[in-house]
Amino acid sequence: QMQLVESGGGLVQAGNSLRLSCAASGRTLSNYAMGWFRQAPGKEREFAATISRSGDTYYADSVKGRFAISRDNAKNTMYLQMNSLKPEDTAVYYCAARYSTGSYYYTDKEYEYRHWGQGTQVTVSS
Repeated sequence: QMQLVESGGGLVQAGNSLRLSCAASGRTLSNYAMGWFRQAPGKEREFAATISRSGDTYYADSVKGRFAISRDNAKNTMYLQMNSLKPEDTAVYYCAARYSTGSYYYTDKEYEYRHWGQGTQVTVSS
């Protein structure tokens, strides 16, 4: 069974940066397409970014140009570099994994991910 653990969240002022990490155990990360989702207070969880096994990426319009998703398969870890943070980025951030036989597959569909972390809180003050 794959386990995912997020870290790196915290309180930051608008305009600053944070880097989230998602450490995987129990399975080899290189076999999985990965994604970051977030859930703001009172809102449904939404897609933020996804990365294929080969490193292809896709972003939600709300974070494009500010966030960067990456992966280090040797460390079994995925990252989300968040720059130019805004108060509206405040949310619990979740990482997710989907086993994929295709190197170029990625998805922004929440229901396609089988494995989820517990989330890490990001709070951006104005």
